[in-house]
Amino acid sequence: MNTPQVYEIRVEGHLTDRWSDWFEGLAIRKEAGDYTLLTGLLADQAALYGVLTKIHNLNLILVSVQRSRESDDGRD
Repeated sequence: MNTPQVYEIRVEGHLTDRWSDWFEGLAIRKEAGDYTLLTGLLADQAALYGVLTKIHNLNLILVSVQRSRESDDGRD
């Protein structure tokens, strides 16, 4: 994966918008049920791993990671 892709990353708990810069500029949206959705374009797989490492380091519970269909190039 060397091309930018849009990802949706769901974590347990609510994060405020002030964390956006720390999470590579991903948009932060609070969801019902005490979840937060991080959404946005990540430059490459290294950037994705960087975000996942930050989630781990904050001791957040990772619920899901999904590449958005909008960014899908048709390859499976």
